[in-house]
Amino acid sequence: MVAPTSLPIRPVAGEVFVAPQLAPGDLAEAARAGFRSIVNNRPDFEGGPDQPTHAEMAAAAAAAGLEYRFLPVNGAYQSPEEIKAFGALMAELPHPVLAFCRSGARSTRLYMAALGG
Repeated sequence: MVAPTSLPIRPVAGEVFVAPQLAPGDLAEAARAGFRSIVNNRPDFEGGPDQPTHAEMAAAAAAAGLEYRFLPVNGAYQSPEEIKAFGALMAELPHPVLAFCRSGARSTRLYMAALGG
């Protein structure tokens, strides 16, 4: 169960949610809301030098007591291998899971390709 939060999250299915780019400070709020895992689908520096890096997000997730995985994928194309890897993460990680990318659309597409249809 996920508690209400000020984060811009959207449900995808069951206990899987997506969000646009998160900041390291957002991960403590995600943990308080009940999330147990974070998946970062955005490559480092895709949005420029101000985008938080994978290392910064991993450290923030660890500090918040969250499982964290980095599966960077291109926004325009997700390979069959990346889709399979995302599906494996959904099976492996404790739920609820919050996946993020630039807008949330790429993470949604990964979920739908791996598990939704």
